[in-house]
Amino acid sequence: KYTSDLLLLPQRIPSPLLLLPLSTSSTFNSTLLPHTFAPLTTAIMSLANKLSITDVDLKGKRVLIRVDFNVPLDADKKITNNQRIAGAVPTIKYAIDNGAKAVVLMSHLGRPNGQENPKYSLQPVVPELEKLLGKNVQFANNCVGKDVEDLVNKATDGQVVLLENLRFHIEEEGSAKDKEGNKTKADKAKVEEFRKGLTALGDVFINDAFGTAHRAHSSMVGVDLPQKASGFLMKKELEYFAKALENPQRPFLAILGGAKVSDKIQLIDNLLDKVNTLIVCGGMAFTFKKTLENVSIGDSLFDESGSKTVGKLVEKAKANNVKLVLPVDYVTADKFDKDAKVGSATDESGIPDGWMGLDCGPKSIELYKQAIDDSKTILWNGPAGVFEFDNFATGTKSTLDAAVAAAEGGKIVIIGGGDTATVAAKYGVESKLSHVSTGGGASLELLEGKELPGVTALSSK
Repeated sequence: KYTSDLLLLPQRIPSPLLLLPLSTSSTFNSTLLPHTFAPLTTAIMSLANKLSITDVDLKGKRVLIRVDFNVPLDADKKITNNQRIAGAVPTIKYAIDNGAKAVVLMSHLGRPNGQENPKYSLQPVVPELEKLLGKNVQFANNCVGKDVEDLVNKATDGQVVLLENLRFHIEEEGSAKDKEGNKTKADKAKVEEFRKGLTALGDVFINDAFGTAHRAHSSMVGVDLPQKASGFLMKKELEYFAKALENPQRPFLAILGGAKVSDKIQLIDNLLDKVNTLIVCGGMAFTFKKTLENVSIGDSLFDESGSKTVGKLVEKAKANNVKLVLPVDYVTADKFDKDAKVGSATDESGIPDGWMGLDCGPKSIELYKQAIDDSKTILWNGPAGVFEFDNFATGTKSTLDAAVAAAEGGKIVIIGGGDTATVAAKYGVESKLSHVSTGGGASLELLEGKELPGVTALSSK
């Protein structure tokens, strides 16, 4: 589910791919002097001091919890991966065990575009949730309205109620698109009414949907209750991102991938104020290599518009004494295909026309490992190669092994969601790392230094 779109679009070749290494030739400033960092954003400063579920008295209360049950379903509406539901169970159980009168769960599923659509009903979640909780779950056919309020108000003894898909109402996202792609905005008064309808279902609000925290949707920011706290999932995300971005143990290494430099300018720019070492990887490394060192990159990805900012980013790295690490060798392919012919190339030889780099080579892997060994906090966002193809997965697997070893040695290793989280899951090592983020877009926006509406809306301690 997470990576199939990568395989459909050749132009996204090594999207969060190619982890590209450190070398003396590719290191622009190797001094690791203590340096002054830009002032931290209020978003980061406030991450660790938000009210949490353990700070709130739940006894006799209706506890309204925003969860993320946006799970994949097969043609028979069977859940193919229950990870997100399982992830919410500790928060739900805590509410039940601490005397909640009712536990009301709300979520979205898919993109029904503000209209009721049976294909996107949350009903199939009920049996899975009952199995995980060992408890009966009532399903409400809507998420607002008198019938739902009556159902919730009658609940006692920690009865769990799952509401129907929030996105069946245009007022949740605030807008919707028709089949032609034309956008319709929701009526402001109706949005207010919808938010009041959600607020009426709880006495305490708990947000455990970190993956949607970057969206200013009604269920994330519009519930108007005196206490708005994070659930356990959200709390862990905030604590770990605070550890990395607010007060990291140094040296601090970021490993960044992505197809286009232009998509990652804000991310690189923000992290250059925080890290000691930065490995630039993925397709965008080729833009750096060609622009800075005039390396022949063959048919590898080159971002014309992004190349114009490479110089400025390198200047900032130098000014901040950040060691910048790029690749030095590559595993190449004659086409973007799992059965492609496999070749190899170095900076000196260059990649010939008609070939493209889909993974980093052995020297690059060693340089990565060295950078990981030399660091105490490691933030990784973007695999080292096209890990979906076995011939081009070695760089990613080797980097992952080094990251796991670092975590087992007591270092803080954070995986920033998206494709890198898929890598951790593929090799079954999530539990061996300090933290694997559940939020792709949300973690990316935090790393870019942006405030997350869903976090800002929570009460402070």
